[in-house]
Amino acid sequence: MWNFRLLDVQDAALFLTVTFYVFRLAGAISIHSPQRSLTRSVQDDVLFSVDVTCRGIPTIQWTFMSGVVSRSIGTWQPGVYANITEDYVDRVQPYTNGSMGLSLLRLQDAGFYVVTVTETTGNSKDAGFVLKVNEVIYEDLQYLSVSALVLACLVGLGMLAMWLLDKAYRRILAWKQQRANRCRTREQENEATELQPL
Repeated sequence: MWNFRLLDVQDAALFLTVTFYVFRLAGAISIHSPQRSLTRSVQDDVLFSVDVTCRGIPTIQWTFMSGVVSRSIGTWQPGVYANITEDYVDRVQPYTNGSMGLSLLRLQDAGFYVVTVTETTGNSKDAGFVLKVNEVIYEDLQYLSVSALVLACLVGLGMLAMWLLDKAYRRILAWKQQRANRCRTREQENEATELQPL
């Protein structure tokens, strides 16, 4: 009975050792990211923020995939080298923590981005990001121009109303002046008539 029990302890110890080793290998590479789905507009910049931890110096590779095309963006080892493909050489900024910045976005940049971290032992781990690129339709500019046009029309109507009111006011003043002059003329005539001898 003790032999059986000793065998169980050895099996349990072996199982725990293998389990620990597997978990250690699985946990050797860690990719943390605060946001996996990003939305930007055309001509904006985007940062695919990751924090890569592993043993040794990792090799970081970024790949772009869409329904039409799949292409490598670049591969680098932090502080050692950076190899950015020709299509992205002016727009990609690699970071030592594994993050990647992409500037001057185009509509064609919308798609799925994969970062692959590979250790010197050969272990690797992937993480994916979805980037949506919105086209700037200039709705705000259209709204602004329509609002400016409406305000200009209102200002024009206000100025026209003020001009018409000024004309009407001047005519009323002229009419009152004429009436006052007529009244004075009548009064003078009446005074002249009253002063004449009978």
